[in-house]
Amino acid sequence: MAKLKTARAESEGGVVYRQRDGEIEVVLVGREAQGSWFLPKGTPLRGESREQTAIREVSEETGLEVRILEPITSISYWFMSGRVRIFKTVYYYLMVPTGGDISRHDPEYDRVAWFPIQQALAVLTYANDADVVRRAAELIKRRLSLQSQQATRR
Repeated sequence: MAKLKTARAESEGGVVYRQRDGEIEVVLVGREAQGSWFLPKGTPLRGESREQTAIREVSEETGLEVRILEPITSISYWFMSGRVRIFKTVYYYLMVPTGGDISRHDPEYDRVAWFPIQQALAVLTYANDADVVRRAAELIKRRLSLQSQQATRR
């Protein structure tokens, strides 16, 4: 039996969040036919930094202009492409929208929507994505707590 070839791949993406009516929401991308929901992410172009790739890919896939606040985590997994086993690492960043609109997303996904965090955790297709959102929720909670402490000191 022939040994499978292996390769490495990398992507960058983000958890974009906003606070609306006192609730934290995150944006997800999905495919209607599959009933799937994912975090936006994509492959770097030659010469791009991880942060540049994350901003570009998240903007293209969601229609939002975004700004990175901080790294969240990276995840790694294996998958098959033809007869090649690929080890992929995805680097995720916590982001906020600075403009744009989800109606302006590219055609890679046919749906883009905001979800309250708990609902996002329930609909995400992959457990890895849910783990990233959980970590993002911890960072968001910490950020909001710090903002609240700073506001009380004033």
